[in-house]
Amino acid sequence: MTVVKKRSRLITVDGVVYRWRVRRRPAHQGPLSFAIERADRRGTVLIATAPDTRPTDWMGTAAPPAVPLMVAAMIREAHGQGWRPETPGPAFPLTVHPEMWTTTPT
Repeated sequence: MTVVKKRSRLITVDGVVYRWRVRRRPAHQGPLSFAIERADRRGTVLIATAPDTRPTDWMGTAAPPAVPLMVAAMIREAHGQGWRPETPGPAFPLTVHPEMWTTTPT
């Protein structure tokens, strides 16, 4: 499994370049999830899922936009939980804690 290059973005976290994108959902409903992998080699893909709904949810519930600060926090959290993006293997699931969405730079 790899992250599709189309509509993906690059981010550098702690000196390593990653490719990430928001995963598609039918009718833009349901949880917001991301696929993240190292940009320079194939390996384990991180699938990070936020507990909130997508920003385009028709119910009107608010969710912050996906920004590089949040993606970097997800990558660091996944590393702390044992994600090794340089080794092959099945997708690594990560459920994002609500406080990660409200983190602001200090």
